[in-house]
Amino acid sequence: MIKGIYSQIKNLWKTEEHEDIITPMDAKAEFVLHHKQLNIGKLFVKDGVWTFEYTDDFRNSLYQKLIDFPDVNKTYHSNHLWPFFSYRIPGLAQPQVQKILKDENIDKHNEVDLLVRFGKHTIANPFQLSAIPH
Repeated sequence: MIKGIYSQIKNLWKTEEHEDIITPMDAKAEFVLHHKQLNIGKLFVKDGVWTFEYTDDFRNSLYQKLIDFPDVNKTYHSNHLWPFFSYRIPGLAQPQVQKILKDENIDKHNEVDLLVRFGKHTIANPFQLSAIPH
């Protein structure tokens, strides 16, 4: 029952303007989720699959685990970016966002590029998501 309620809540946050965003199969990227000096976890995408895992430093800390990732010892995999991370991508219809997309030549359908550009901060939580350059 809780999973059903959780799915309904996630769907409320999904906007029509995000429906056309996809993870390209050839995309590769790495991110570090951190709070202050603590690296919480690593997010990867490769071959269209997203992976999230907590760091050893986080496992040994007193921080509470993230609701989307309840098992600190598990490596999570998904064909879709989890809401915890996708909420970091702003509404694409905003004029300011439209200008950035145009000026920086960012594909508004590429979830990875959007997360790299806009994902560092969010008002939803205090964590930062930093892309690791390759």
